[in-house]
Formats: sequence, structure tokens, C-alpha cells
Amino acid sequence: MPLPGQLNPSPRLLLGPGPSDVHPRVLTAMATPLLGHLDPQFLTLMNETQEMLQQAFGTKNRLTLPMSATGMAGMETCMVNLLEPGDKIVVCVNGFFGGRQAEIASRTGAQVTQLDALWGSVFDLNQIRDTLTKVRPKVLSIVHAETSTGALQPIEQLGKLCHEFGTLLLVDAVTSLGCVPLKLDEWEIDAVYSCTQKGLGCPPGLSPVSFSQRSVDAIAKRKTKVQSWYLDLTLVQHYWDADRFYHHTAPITMIYAIREGLRIVLEEGLESRWARHVLHHRALKAGLNALGLQYSAAEGHQLPQLNAVKIPAGVDDLTVRKKLLADFGIEIGGGLGDFKGKVWRIGLMGYNSRANCVFQVLGALEQCLMSVGCKITPGAGLAAANKAYAG
Repeated sequence: MPLPGQLNPSPRLLLGPGPSDVHPRVLTAMATPLLGHLDPQFLTLMNETQEMLQQAFGTKNRLTLPMSATGMAGMETCMVNLLEPGDKIVVCVNGFFGGRQAEIASRTGAQVTQLDALWGSVFDLNQIRDTLTKVRPKVLSIVHAETSTGALQPIEQLGKLCHEFGTLLLVDAVTSLGCVPLKLDEWEIDAVYSCTQKGLGCPPGLSPVSFSQRSVDAIAKRKTKVQSWYLDLTLVQHYWDADRFYHHTAPITMIYAIREGLRIVLEEGLESRWARHVLHHRALKAGLNALGLQYSAAEGHQLPQLNAVKIPAGVDDLTVRKKLLADFGIEIGGGLGDFKGKVWRIGLMGYNSRANCVFQVLGALEQCLMSVGCKITPGAGLAAANKAYAG
């Protein structure tokens, strides 16, 4: 075969559920020459990364680190370390990724109780209490920001509730870290995992995790080995702690990336960053509503960073998304699972939570909808967004 040409993909504005566009400062950091994974300079960068990650998570947990794999490996890291065959876990499922938690938990040999709710809804604290009372599980797992539905699950009181039953709280924060309030210590969260390609404005490739002392103690009391050697925290943690025992060759460039991404997060300030996501969400929501699009998540529980809206009746999902990509270079996401072909998912995460992204996607989506026969007042979406910003 002929030698492929130099890499030169067409420009894209990534406004789907992830990855998002990478912050320019992160791209610059990734061009830094490599160090060895045990070089003293690199070990200092690891320490700095851990300390900033603790701040971003709102925790003092010593076992806080970015796993050398994508967000789903973070999910698996938590499950395989906290669960042994026969352990009981309750998994809250109100979307695609809750279902994936249940699937991975079942592969550990744990006894899985699935607590179901309608997609787009959130769980009531009393509903969870009733289940904990009946099951008395070792672990309760729940998705904070359900990427498939755009629903934000209230978890502020959930850790306290779990600890009444001696249960560990495991939270999926893949789409919430760096976008909405997340306070591990204050909310008594025992284990959490996230990713780099959304709220942190980095490429995919690392999964930040953090474990409370309760979780660390539970892992230390295991009677069986963790089923995954690579994800075994009893081994991995000693590469990231003072021992610096060799475990694997760290992805040096990705550590550069997350270090710079975290620097940007903390320079902006967590409160300011959360407020920025709400600001641009409100403008986008006003514009989408003006185009006749309604949210799939319950009112009052809609994610500011991931806007899931119902596709209008008679409009083909792929036709519109393909036109957005081909004509405007804008990517948005389609639905998953129960929402496949029924919703569009528009992300305003991290670096992409900006006014110019809001106006670009509204203007382009308006043209695409009109091209497939939707009756829209020209400029309605942009005018509504402008009014929201002015207000």
C-alpha cells in the first residue's frame, strides 16, 4: 500500500458528549520533550499532579491519582478493588452508564442489586434508603452526571446515608469533574472515578480516581487478590506514593496534559468554573428552546455541561448530525440505549463552555433543522441566547 499522507484532519468543533476540544495550553504542554517515568523531575510532576487533583476533587485523600487508562478503566478500577466474589452492591441505573456499572460489578462475582429509574429522572434519597435497608450492601454505586440522559443526580447527602448502613459510596464523576460542584470530603464520598477529555480540557487517556480511608481499609481487608493485575491499587499506589516502586511505564505526555489542565482549572477557581458552565448552559438552553427543542432530563436536574434534547418528531437523527459535521464542522452526539435515535447530546464542557461555541452550534443547528422542514423563525435561537446573556 502507498505511504499515508501527513496527518491533517479537517477542523472540528467537538460539542458532543466527549471528547471536547483540548485547551491550547494543554496542547502546548504535550509538546514538551519526554522524561523517564522514574526521572526525579518527572516524580516531582507526579506529586504536583496529585496535589492539584486532590484540590479539584475537594479531598485530602492520600490515594488520589490518575490511572493510566481511559475513564472506563477508572470505573473498573473502583469495582475490582472494592468488590470480591459474594460481596453485595446496589447499582443505581437511570441511564446507559449506570447499566455499565452493573455489568462491570457482575464480572467481579459480586451480588448485584439493580435499582432502576426512568431514563432522564434522578433517584430520591428515600428510595435509596429503602433499598439499603433491605440489601445492606458493601457498596452503593451511582452516576453523578449521567452522560446518556443529561441528568444531574443530587448526591450531597448520599454519603452520610450510606455510612448509616456501613456502605461505601462509589460515584461516577466522568462528566462532572471540572464542570459542576463535586466535594468528596464534604459529601463523604468513598470512591470516585473520572476522565480527562471532558471537564479538564485534555485528551482522553487518563482516569483520575480517589479513595477515602474507608475504601483503603476495605481494600486492605480483601481475602482474595484483585482480579486485574494492572488495575490492582495495592500495587499501583506504590508507584504514586513515596516508595516509587516500578509498576508500569507511565504515559508521560498525558501526565503533562493533565497537570496543565488542572493548573488551568485551579487558576480559574472551582466556583468560577462551575458558574461559567451554568452561564453558557442557560444561554444554550434558551436558544434550543426557541428552536423548539425540549430537554430529556427532568427540570431542575439538567446538566449544564451536557445538554440532552429530544429530537423533533419526523426529524432523522443522523441526517441532521451528518449535515452539522459536513457543512459546519460541528460534532454533537446521538442517543445511547433507550435514547438511541431520540435525543441529541450537546456538550459545553471545560474549554468548550464558551459563548462562541453556544452561538456557533445554535446558528448551525437552526439551518440544519430548517433544511429538513422544521418551521423555525430565522435567528430565533441566537436571539434567545443573546437575551439570556443580557439578562
